[in-house]
Amino acid sequence: MRSITTTWAFLLLVAASAQGPVQLSLKQALDMAASQSYAVQASQLEAEKSRAKVKEITAIGLPQINGEVQLQNFIDVPTQLIPNFFAPGQGPDFIAAQFGLPWNASAGATLSQLIFDGSYLIGLKATKAVAEQSQQELEKAAADARNQAAKAYFGVLSAEEGARLAGEGIPLLEKSRNEVQAMLDAGFMEATDVDRITIQLEQAKTVQRSFQQQAEVARMMLNLTLGLPQGTPVTLTDRLSTIIDDPAETALSEAPLDQAGHIEQQMAENLVLLSDLQRRNERSKALPSLGGFLSHQQVWNGPDFDPGGAYPFYPTTLWGLKLTVPIFSSTSRIQKVKQASLALQQAEVNRTATSERLKVMAEQSRTQARTAYDNFKTEERSLALARSIFDRTSIKFTEGAAASFELTQEQGNYLMAQQTYIQRMVELLMARADLRKALDLY
Repeated sequence: MRSITTTWAFLLLVAASAQGPVQLSLKQALDMAASQSYAVQASQLEAEKSRAKVKEITAIGLPQINGEVQLQNFIDVPTQLIPNFFAPGQGPDFIAAQFGLPWNASAGATLSQLIFDGSYLIGLKATKAVAEQSQQELEKAAADARNQAAKAYFGVLSAEEGARLAGEGIPLLEKSRNEVQAMLDAGFMEATDVDRITIQLEQAKTVQRSFQQQAEVARMMLNLTLGLPQGTPVTLTDRLSTIIDDPAETALSEAPLDQAGHIEQQMAENLVLLSDLQRRNERSKALPSLGGFLSHQQVWNGPDFDPGGAYPFYPTTLWGLKLTVPIFSSTSRIQKVKQASLALQQAEVNRTATSERLKVMAEQSRTQARTAYDNFKTEERSLALARSIFDRTSIKFTEGAAASFELTQEQGNYLMAQQTYIQRMVELLMARADLRKALDLY
C-alpha cells in the first residue's frame, strides 16, 4: 500500500489560507496533490461511503430490534350481524353486535435474527473485496493527481524559462535600434534598417508576453491541481536543469514494469474476484433462508381513554422461526446466474486485456521518453549555436561589418530556436511524466 504524507501538506494549506506564500519543491507539490487535490478529496469520500456500505452489509446478520406504539380510537365501533342465538325462533334471525371498544392502545418490541442465508454469507466475503476496491480507487486517484501536478509544475517552469530566453535578446535589440536610429539621424543608415530591427524587437516582445501569459495560466492549473485557492502565491523551488539532468529521471526509460504491483492490474484482479462472488451470490439464492424472532406486546382496550386505569394492559409474548424455501422461479434464477457467469468472463477478459495494455503502454512510453530526450539534446545544441551566431552577428553589426538584414535574420533564427527548444523541453518532461504513470511509479 502507498502511504500519503499529509502533515506538511496541512501546514502548507494553513499558510495558503493565511494568504502567505507557499514554497514547493516538485516532490512537495506531488505529495500535496496526492493528499488534498479535489479529485483525491472526492475519492476519499467515496472510500468512506464504501466502508459505511461494508458495515451496512455486516449489520444485516446482526440482531435487529424494532419497537411499535399504536393508539386507535373508533369513532364508530365496527358492527357485525350475528345469528340470534340469544332468543332462537323469536325476533329477527340476526342481530347487530359490537365486539370492539372505542379505545385501543398497544406497545411492543420485536427481536429478529438472521440464522442462515447464503447471500449474506457471500456478502460477508465480498466486503473485504469491496474495501480493497475502494482503497485501490483512492490510490489510483492519488497517482493521477501526482501525474497532473507534475505536468502543471513542469508547465510553469517551462513557460517561465521561455519568457526568460525570449527576453535575453530584447536589451541587445533595443541597443541596436538606438544605435541605428542615431546613425539614421546622422545620415549613415536607411530607414529600412531601423524598421527591420524594430519589427524584430516587437516580435521578441510578443514571444516574451506569450510565454508570460502561458506561465500565468499554468500557475492557475497548478493551484487547481494542488487544491489551493486561486491567487495563492506559490514559489517553485526546483530548477528545470536539476529536474532534466536528474539521473533518476534519465534512467526512468530503462526502469522495468512491475505488472503485478501496478494499480490498474490490481484493480482488474479485484474486479474478477468481485464478479466471481456475485456469481456465487446468485447461485446461493436457490438455498433456503432461516430466521428467528421474539415479540412482546402490551395491549389495552377500554370504553374511555384511560390507559392503565380501570382496565389494565395485557401482555402478549411469542417466538418463532421462519424458513423460506425457493421452489420455482420460472428460470429467473437460472438466467441471473448465467448473466453473472458472463460478467465473470468479461472481467477475466478485461484482466487479460489490462495486462497486455500495460505492457504496450510501458514500452510506448519508454520509446517516447527516449525520443523526446534525443530531440531535446539536439535542440539544446541548436539553441547554443543559434545564440552564438546571433552574438557574433551583433558584434559584426556594431562594428559595421554586417547589415541590419543579417542581424534581424539571425535574431529570427534565434527566436525560432528558443521556441523549438521550449517545445522539446515540454515534450521531454511530459513524456517522462507519462512514463512514470505507465510504470506506476508515482
